[in-house]
Amino acid sequence: MLLHPTYFPNIAHFATMASSDTFVLEVSDNYQKQTFRNRCDIYGANGKLALTIPVSYTQKNRQQYKDVKISKTENWQLQHLKSLDSAYRMSPFYEFYIDDLMPIFETKFKYLLDVNLKCLELLSDTLEIDLNYRLTEEFINPEGNSNDYRHLSIIKKSTEFNFDVYTQVFTEKHGYLNNLSILDLLFNEGPNTIVYLEKQTLNF
Repeated sequence: MLLHPTYFPNIAHFATMASSDTFVLEVSDNYQKQTFRNRCDIYGANGKLALTIPVSYTQKNRQQYKDVKISKTENWQLQHLKSLDSAYRMSPFYEFYIDDLMPIFETKFKYLLDVNLKCLELLSDTLEIDLNYRLTEEFINPEGNSNDYRHLSIIKKSTEFNFDVYTQVFTEKHGYLNNLSILDLLFNEGPNTIVYLEKQTLNF
């Protein structure tokens, strides 16, 4: 199974990883914008809110994913932490889990990939599951690869899934928002997160 490492993966992406005994993370392809590699979607007071990690990247100077550096022009970690606190401090499990995730917001990261791999490590520890993976050493051609799920990192593809409804903080204001970051599920469902993921049908 082949996927991209993303920033606090959405439910479809994380459920795919959690359901696999082992998987491969593509890090040797050319970096592309408009993906969840540097973004996650959460549920804010005004609806869906994108948290984006600023990167130093231009189309003219193509880089492999593993070589993309984080831009130092913005204090993205403080911004993201404030946004999460504003969005989820009233959720049942925010205070229970946020300390486990603090290394993402307190560590000085140079590369985007390091952030995303740290996300997987922390989520694996927090949910007490094994995420067994290896990184690619060279680009894997998608032709004829039936286990290629790299499309899950594309933002436009994220609306193609319909998962079971669970209680969200602002449901009464904006309705249910589907396939958000795993953080939304974690802060609202807590220990039930893995049970919820196991019940979902992943239609690709």
